[in-house]
Amino acid sequence: MEFRLTQEQHMIRETAQAFLADVSSPADVRVAMSQPDSYTPEIWSRLCSDLCLQAITIPEEYGGLGMGYVDLAIVLEEMGRKLFCSPFLATVGLATNAILLAATEAQKQQWLPGIAEGKTTAALAWTGAEAARHGGDWGVSAVSVICETDGNNYRLNGELRYVIDGDTADLLIIAARAPRTSGEQGISLFAVPAESVGIERRWTPTMDQTRRQATITMTDLFVTSEQLLGSAGEAWPVLARTLALAKISLAAEQAGVAGASLDMAVAYTLEREQFGRVIAGYQAIKHKAADMKLKSEVALSAVYYAACVASEVLDPEGSAAIAAELEEAAAMAKGYCSDTAFFNAGSALQLFGGVGFTAEYDIQLYFKRAKASELYLGNGAAQRELVAELLLESGDSQ
Repeated sequence: MEFRLTQEQHMIRETAQAFLADVSSPADVRVAMSQPDSYTPEIWSRLCSDLCLQAITIPEEYGGLGMGYVDLAIVLEEMGRKLFCSPFLATVGLATNAILLAATEAQKQQWLPGIAEGKTTAALAWTGAEAARHGGDWGVSAVSVICETDGNNYRLNGELRYVIDGDTADLLIIAARAPRTSGEQGISLFAVPAESVGIERRWTPTMDQTRRQATITMTDLFVTSEQLLGSAGEAWPVLARTLALAKISLAAEQAGVAGASLDMAVAYTLEREQFGRVIAGYQAIKHKAADMKLKSEVALSAVYYAACVASEVLDPEGSAAIAAELEEAAAMAKGYCSDTAFFNAGSALQLFGGVGFTAEYDIQLYFKRAKASELYLGNGAAQRELVAELLLESGDSQ
């Protein structure tokens, strides 16, 4: 199969590039990093009102643009290239997918129009403190918040870690499990306004200052049955698909980080002189740049194949056979892009030399983003292990 972007998709890329060039220069990124919300609200407002990109995958009947996941991947790739500081990934790449996959029609009418208008930001919260203490488990065992029934309603208790933009989001999509359950059993999803009584949110400082994370503590958080997404205790299949879609979103960003790291390194080596000539002329430098370019191109191939699969998952009339490849395609994309973003950013640091590590140079911001995003949702080794498990399961079933 030959994959090419359509003319409309090229226009999406060009529009995103023009907007991000205007609002997410290195100076803009450093300003956003210093903001209380770790992004500039005025720029987020412009993104929502001028481009409406936050509505890109939301169906038209809820006020969205009704576009596909390939279109979203294009936007996220460009955002990764510019280290755009915003709640876009948390809202569009994570939380919105959970609503699209699990919510009832009434719940979609309640939440999606606000997201489509840019009035509501959202975050997906499922990784508990216990999993975090064991090195960061991003699978089913990460769900450790307890939900106990209270009549027809529920009470949630526990702590959530690594919640991207969790302390600034308006809406939280929370995963919790019934007492004395384990594995895939007993998991439920809830849509909860972030200012609800019983929720305490606090910013968690990380090495990547361009992306905000939070710790959320719930103490006797009361949620109604109307806030339950899907069926009680049966949410893991939906959460698993949501996390697979999130991997593809993050992989698209990582591909952008890898591409930008290469471009910055090449530009620097074409300016830096050593022994009377620019260092880009040395064969060792050319080989390193060629390796980075090759990895970037392969990463893009993995991302856009996975995005095509994701489009089938979100399309009610999509191909079930293609949609069944989601978890495998997402793991391959996230695994390869995690390795590539870190390799390219690390190689760029080497090509910059010692100055690349200093705060004055922007490449160190890309290196931090590459490392942080490599770990989030599982690193390359974890994704390859998942792919191996899926292939073995597929072989056993045949």
